[in-house]
Amino acid sequence: MAKSVHDDVLDGAFDVLDQATLQTACSAEPTTRTEAVTTYALSDAVMVANTDYTKANGDTSGRKVTVAAKATQAVDASGTATHIALCDATRLLYVTTCTSQALTSGNTVSFPAWDVEIADPT
Repeated sequence: MAKSVHDDVLDGAFDVLDQATLQTACSAEPTTRTEAVTTYALSDAVMVANTDYTKANGDTSGRKVTVAAKATQAVDASGTATHIALCDATRLLYVTTCTSQALTSGNTVSFPAWDVEIADPT
């Protein structure tokens, strides 16, 4: 039996994700908002809900949301960035790995654009 999903169903997940107002570079995988914005945070970028997120068809199937690039963000603490987190005012919404990069307090870092993709069911 074939499986299918309407784009609106997949976009519903992104309707939550695109409410994130903060993107942080973290020195370890955060499991709570506090860890993402305080404990492991090395740098952060303010995100504009709905504006910094673009929904489109997925690269192979399904849907994706592209998180906008943020250039020259201040590095607040020295350490090696290994994860990126998206948070709203109260929740840790999404965590992913990133290319490991040593950051030094007082310098700047740029967050490149990146995607979150949900595939169609198979």
